[in-house]
Amino acid sequence: MADFVDGSAFNFEQGQRARKLFAAVVLAALDDAIADDKKYGNGPDQIARWARSRDGREVLSCAGIDPNERVVKGLMEFVAKGVRTSVALSREESERRAALEADQAEAA
Repeated sequence: MADFVDGSAFNFEQGQRARKLFAAVVLAALDDAIADDKKYGNGPDQIARWARSRDGREVLSCAGIDPNERVVKGLMEFVAKGVRTSVALSREESERRAALEADQAEAA
């Protein structure tokens, strides 16, 4: 019985590591699309094309993201904002956004 539990825990950890790896691929695709948007102006179209492709859907699924049209729209909006993923995921950026939203709520 203990071997089964250990094996299940090991498999779960391996699955979590694989999911993080695929999530990193999604973040890299977003960064590439943002770079394309700044250089060529077609970033949202690029990420949409990738997310709708067979490979893109497979990567999104392996990252634990349901590859539906709502997700594609969200990815396109993220790329259109032009904020790199490393900046968007930083604590300073989230604190800045929270302060901005609080200021807007106060003004309203």
